[in-house]
Order: sequence, then structure tokens, then C-alpha cells
Amino acid sequence: MLVRALFACTLVCLPLAAAAQSPYGGETSRTIKSLSTEDVADYLAGNGMGLAKAAELNGYPGPAHVLALAEPLGLTDPQRASTQAVFARMQSDARSLGERLVAEERALDRAFADHTVTPDALAAATASIAALQGRLRDVHLRAHVEQARILTPGQVERYAMLRGYSDAPPAHRHVH
Repeated sequence: MLVRALFACTLVCLPLAAAAQSPYGGETSRTIKSLSTEDVADYLAGNGMGLAKAAELNGYPGPAHVLALAEPLGLTDPQRASTQAVFARMQSDARSLGERLVAEERALDRAFADHTVTPDALAAATASIAALQGRLRDVHLRAHVEQARILTPGQVERYAMLRGYSDAPPAHRHVH
């Protein structure tokens, strides 16, 4: 009898335990279900969110980090001014795109919440969001390309060292 009761409990309890282990647990209260509060804040602030790793980890410094490391990199006044211009342009463009992306994610979430989503509207919404994500990534990557042209090869090497990239490519590979 006890074995039968334990078996019955296992049949009932295991699926309930598995459901409680969902990686989405606690996310139902999000304003936009597909974005965390941090994601929304990062998009609205124009933050990089790792979108430029292909550049950063292949020897193309980011303007925000270059500005933070201006002293140890020995930036000249013209380099600092150029870097600030690249950073300001990147921030402005990224914020604008981030605001649009958050708005479109909010609208998509609302369509699902209201149960009004249709296949055509879904296709249009996801295509638009994907295009915004691509443009946002381009903004961040482009800023790294611009930044690499501002620095000397020695500064690029120093940047890699200061950022802890032990396997950063040699600066002489860059086209300035």
C-alpha cells in the first residue's frame, strides 16, 4: 500500500516539480515579457550589451572604453575630441533605435497578451524587430571601426593589454 502511494505521488509530484523548475519562472510579471528590466534600460540608454564583441575581441577598441582609458592610452586632444564625437553619434543612434525596439517589443507583447496576434502581424513585427536589432548592432560595430582609425597601432595594443585581452591580434594588422 505504501509503495503504491509513493508511486502515485511520484506520478503527480514529478510533473509539478518539473513545471516549477521552468527557466521562465517569475518572468510573467515583466512589463515586456521578452525583455528584462535591465534589457529595457540598456536599450533605452544606448548601451552596447555585447553587440560589438566581434569588433572588441578582434582588436577594434570601443569609444566608451577608450574614453575611460584616455590617460593610460595617452590620447591626444584631437584623438579625445574625435573619440567623443564617435561616442556621441553612437549613443544618439543607439538610443533612438533602442527606443523603437522597446516600443515594438511592447506592442508585440501586447498583441499576445490581448490574444489579437495574427500570423501576418506576427511576421511583420518580428521582421521589424530583427531589422532594428541588426541596425543597432551595426551602430555599435561601426563605432569600433571608426575608433580603430583614430588610435595608433601602439594605442590599440595598449588598449588590448589594459582590457585584459591576452590573445588580441597585433595592431599592425589594422588598416588605419
